[in-house]
Amino acid sequence: MLSAEKLKEISKERQMNVEQLARHLVRAGLNQDKAISALKNWKKGLYKPNPGKEDLRRLASALSVEEAELSDWHSSYKYAPVSARKARLVTQLISGRSVQDAMDVLKFTRKRAATMVDKVLKSAVADADEQQANVDNLYISCARIDDAGIRLGTKRWIPKDRGRAHAIHKKACHIHITVTQM
Repeated sequence: MLSAEKLKEISKERQMNVEQLARHLVRAGLNQDKAISALKNWKKGLYKPNPGKEDLRRLASALSVEEAELSDWHSSYKYAPVSARKARLVTQLISGRSVQDAMDVLKFTRKRAATMVDKVLKSAVADADEQQANVDNLYISCARIDDAGIRLGTKRWIPKDRGRAHAIHKKACHIHITVTQM
């Protein structure tokens, strides 16, 4: 996926403005005005319209860089059966580290969420490897946990004093990890 920060940095370094890049991006269904609008959105981090592989290839050739230098790779685990608060403890350990260091830390972390985060990290690295990125130079640019609410089918009741009942809520979360090449 196209990285907004890298696109801004490389276009500033190469001294190419939005109009010059838009000329290279024009294709069927995307005229000059729409290409300028799309590039402005992509630089802001808004992916409307969603940049495809062909758009990424054209931007890389216009900036005379490889496609991997403009990309970052992400993976997610939706509705992971662990609370967001517990999973955040694990992602704070690995955020900003290189991928190999993060995998070593996760291997020896004694938290249940560590195995789930490790699977998501390995999935993002495999996606980067498939698109010819240098796996040795990858680092974790973003490790985010979002709350997903109460898991379905886990609403239970526990008896309390004087005939009352209190709810047992089992939480879920979404785990998102993004890796980037240095």
